[in-house]
Amino acid sequence: MEVKAKLSNLRVAPRKVRLVADVVRGKMVQRALDELSFVDNRSARPIAKLIKSAVANAKNNFQLNPDNLYIARIFVNEGPKLKRWRPVSRGQANEIIKRSSHIIVILDEKGKKTEKKIIKKEEKIEVKKEEKKEEKKKVVRKTTKKVVPKKIIKKKTTKKNVS
Repeated sequence: MEVKAKLSNLRVAPRKVRLVADVVRGKMVQRALDELSFVDNRSARPIAKLIKSAVANAKNNFQLNPDNLYIARIFVNEGPKLKRWRPVSRGQANEIIKRSSHIIVILDEKGKKTEKKIIKKEEKIEVKKEEKKEEKKKVVRKTTKKVVPKKIIKKKTTKKNVS
């Protein structure tokens, strides 16, 4: 069962938050929290807090065991932008855009069903890799055919006497 938690309007640019989100994506909850404690980034604390909130939701609302939870998906979307102006030379002004982020964490229980799904996905990936290898072999075979150039036949030119 999937459990969601959402954080809106975090005043950190989404590009910076995505760096931290990539660190924890797909990991078990406890391991993700341990790794976040060592990440030196401003967005690490809010993400850790959000994951803890999602774990609390899973435990209280759905009676799930927190030890079996992993971060199935984590999204970082762009939130509203604050526009500010900074004076520069010659009486001009430059715009400063202060970006914000929306973060969505979806936890799932690691069990027999999810393991089966993961195994099926891995099998599909292996099959696709094999198909690509076969296609490459076919392409290589096609390109290795020897091309014999046609003989160039020269026409004999006759000299005409001009009188």
